[in-house]
Amino acid sequence: MALHEGRLAVLDNNVGVSDAVLLDPLTEDAFIDNLKERFKHDQIYCYIGSVVVSVNPYKQLQLYTPDLIDEYRARNIYELPPHIYAITDEAYRSMRDRNLDQCIIISGESGSGKTEASKVIMQYVAQVSGKGQDIDTVKEQLLQSNPVLEVAMQLSGERSFHIFYQLLRGADDATIEKLLLKRGPENYSFLNKSGCVDLTSVNDENNYNTVMHGMDVIGFKPSEMESVLKLVASILKFGNVEFTHRSNADGTDGCDIPNQADLKDIGSLLDCSCDNLAEALTQRTVEVKGDKVKRDLSVYDATYARDALCKAIYSRMFSWLVGRINDSIKVTSEVRTKVMGVLDIYGFEVFENNSFEQFIINYCNEKLQQIFIELTLKEEQEEYIKEGIEWIHVEYFNNAVICDLIEKPNVGILAMLDEECLRPGTVTDDTFLEKLNQGCKDHPHYESKGCRKNQSDRSLVHGTFRLKHYAGNVTYKVDGFIDKNNDLLFRDLSQAMFRCKHPLAKQLFPEGNPSHKSLKRPATAGSQFKPNNDKAADSIDQDLVRHQVRYLGLMENVRVKRAGYAFRQVYSVFLYRYKMLAKDTWPHWKGEAQEGVRKILQAQEIPEEEFAFGKTKIFIRNPKLLFDLEERRRQQMHNLATMIQKIYKGWKQRTLYLLMRRSQIVISARFRGILVEEREERVMGSRYYRKYYYGWKVRREYRSKFRKIAGPKIAKFFIDALKKKFILDMVWKLPTESPLDENWPKCSKRFTTTSNELKFLHHKWRCRRYRQKFSEADKYRMKEKLTASELFKGKKESYAKTVPVPFRGDYQNLRQSPKWKKLSQQLPGDGHIVFADIIKKVNRANGKTVDHLLVLSTQTLLILDHNTMMIKYKFQVTELGPISLSPHSDSIVVFHLVKSDNGDGTSKKGDFVIVCDHAIELVAKASLVIQNATNSKPNVKISQTITAQFGKSEVQLSFKNGLSGLPPGTLKITRKKHVMDIMFGQESASTPVSTPAS
Repeated sequence: MALHEGRLAVLDNNVGVSDAVLLDPLTEDAFIDNLKERFKHDQIYCYIGSVVVSVNPYKQLQLYTPDLIDEYRARNIYELPPHIYAITDEAYRSMRDRNLDQCIIISGESGSGKTEASKVIMQYVAQVSGKGQDIDTVKEQLLQSNPVLEVAMQLSGERSFHIFYQLLRGADDATIEKLLLKRGPENYSFLNKSGCVDLTSVNDENNYNTVMHGMDVIGFKPSEMESVLKLVASILKFGNVEFTHRSNADGTDGCDIPNQADLKDIGSLLDCSCDNLAEALTQRTVEVKGDKVKRDLSVYDATYARDALCKAIYSRMFSWLVGRINDSIKVTSEVRTKVMGVLDIYGFEVFENNSFEQFIINYCNEKLQQIFIELTLKEEQEEYIKEGIEWIHVEYFNNAVICDLIEKPNVGILAMLDEECLRPGTVTDDTFLEKLNQGCKDHPHYESKGCRKNQSDRSLVHGTFRLKHYAGNVTYKVDGFIDKNNDLLFRDLSQAMFRCKHPLAKQLFPEGNPSHKSLKRPATAGSQFKPNNDKAADSIDQDLVRHQVRYLGLMENVRVKRAGYAFRQVYSVFLYRYKMLAKDTWPHWKGEAQEGVRKILQAQEIPEEEFAFGKTKIFIRNPKLLFDLEERRRQQMHNLATMIQKIYKGWKQRTLYLLMRRSQIVISARFRGILVEEREERVMGSRYYRKYYYGWKVRREYRSKFRKIAGPKIAKFFIDALKKKFILDMVWKLPTESPLDENWPKCSKRFTTTSNELKFLHHKWRCRRYRQKFSEADKYRMKEKLTASELFKGKKESYAKTVPVPFRGDYQNLRQSPKWKKLSQQLPGDGHIVFADIIKKVNRANGKTVDHLLVLSTQTLLILDHNTMMIKYKFQVTELGPISLSPHSDSIVVFHLVKSDNGDGTSKKGDFVIVCDHAIELVAKASLVIQNATNSKPNVKISQTITAQFGKSEVQLSFKNGLSGLPPGTLKITRKKHVMDIMFGQESASTPVSTPAS
């Protein structure tokens, strides 16, 4: 196709008709003749609306150059002659500009050029997409994935998979030797049976290098590439493993491997045991009632198991390749992006002998055709009716009935095949055919010799059935359907592969581990034709082309496109895209979207017969109108861009003018300021000269007097300098802020008084800083300690031991006691515990002691039974008088009571004498409580003898210290009339002070 001779409009192309929608008359013969005419002139592409029809030329044409890609880039589909680039660009721009997912479907028979078309599409997208290192890397990986995955494509009736031949002929000698292979394909059973090992149009050596380069570009590691090649080599070696029959003693059939050379090579390639492989290939483990039994395989079963293993290795390796490539090119961004997909599957296959493989491939093509019909014919006509557009229905063949025959649950062919494979009893291909004949005998698209309606059909033989596909009738042999559907891979083989140390082999067979008991509407579709079955250039078989035209439903497609509308769009989207074409809708339209679209079309003077208004969409009949609107939009966008540029340039110039104006004002102000400064400098200069002159005259007059005042001035300056140095040195040598730090910088005798004064002030400042750090609770505790120090320091022997011990107050944890909480409710407003501990109350009569619980609160002093919490004695703190203690280390405390006027019974009994282990803390806290209650300090007496009032008589308490026979810390109290002797053992000076347990 001479595309280089100028940018021809699609309607001006003088070779046939570029768009079949414009054919006149619209007949099948006219359509085929048009294809033939264009094919003779190397114009292999033709449109049916958004569908492109391609005829395989079987020769190289200059249709896919970079210059041609640039020519079709960002051009409307009808602006240039038909080309696969045109629909690819349309899909790419729809995805990019309209934010719609796209899919290009490629359909046709095998050999019609579908795979080459997919390569062309990816090549185009790769070249027109963005630039950048990451983008270029992904594009190169995407393009290089084609040769890597194409090695798995096997042409029916010809060679096996391409990679086998490429490896044997393209790998260097070192690789061949490492893989334990021989060069010739005829040396391998999987390759020499077809009789075809060479293709004149294929260079295996170059293709091998292309595959290796592609894997390297995609990101395969050298170790991964080596693992793949070892698996390919092992498949070839497995094919050469042969089995010989052996009769077992129990009458069963077994088999042996007479030549284990290839098996040893496989063991070396997969890094596994040769014996394990041989056992897995010739035996099968069967579980019978929980017991595992080894059963020998016959030659047929062993051959079947070997072939199943090879197919599993190749299939799983190919799936791994696909996943590995997808990992390399996948989008890493979390942002949802739009997708453009290219769907290319096996073409429809009809051979002399059609088996399970052809059945599955043709079923996929039936589903593809069903999708094509749904999206190009059925949905389009239904949309016209739904939108209220006047429409004459176009009849077409809907192959849904064939798809249901194959896939319908429970009654479809595939469902019956699965059911037959799973049922118990004897299952063969013949029983499966009988099941089909019973279930499908009345279906119009199913024929079999077992059906009464087809018993006289000589074209059908026993063991076959025929399906009437959309592409034509295909007769299938049921031989192998059951086995191929099962495709069982014995667990022994999976376990043998999992035990291999070959990393990829272990990964491909995880079940061998012994521990393991919606569819979116595409923008375009492509249909591929093959002009003849001989793959000959410049040759076209009219009957073959007619057959393909019919089963692809192209004539129905042409009629629908011809009678319908080429473009439709939701009103709001159409309005948003073309609103700049009418003054009423630009820049914002506030009315109904449909009315806005009408304003746009009226402003552009579009004839009413060229469009139609649906319920939700605008329909445009002629694509040329859409392209004309796009061209006007592009021109208007240029105008708008020019306006934006004009406004921007005006703004920029005005900004520059204002900047220059402001700069001029600043420069002028600065210049005037400089002039003023210079004038001021001249005035100040004259003043300086005058002052200098006056100073000169004064110095000359008083020169004789300078010596008299120089000495005192120098002395004063020197003394000031010494003071300043003293102060600065003092600043840098100040001690820490701890009040206990007695360090102070040394100084000369001259500054001793000042230094002492500063030391005093600094210490007061440190103390104040130290006090400021205390919380209120800490201050109160320090106040208690200070009170204890004032009362007992140097007066009582046991005081020194209490200094480092913190006061706890509540030694019995009464605040958590339920009994105390209940009792405190009877003492309203007096529940705060200042001190609580077990004390020994001294009996006034005989000096014996009794354990009680003493509780001092802010208002009362309670003596309680320490078990029942019953109140024994209760005193208001205002009733407490002087407190007496001895100067010794004993724990005796005497509370003198103030005599009450009412003659209270408690006060009649006299003063209280108690023994308290925390006497210092009790007296200090009691002193503060009494002071707070009475606003006067209580009298705390420390004396060798204490006079106490017991009832109406006075008793002298005499303290005797360090008596022999009494252990240290032990008290002994006796009373004899008016004298109570308190004797106690002297505690050792080294006795450690211990904090009583709570």
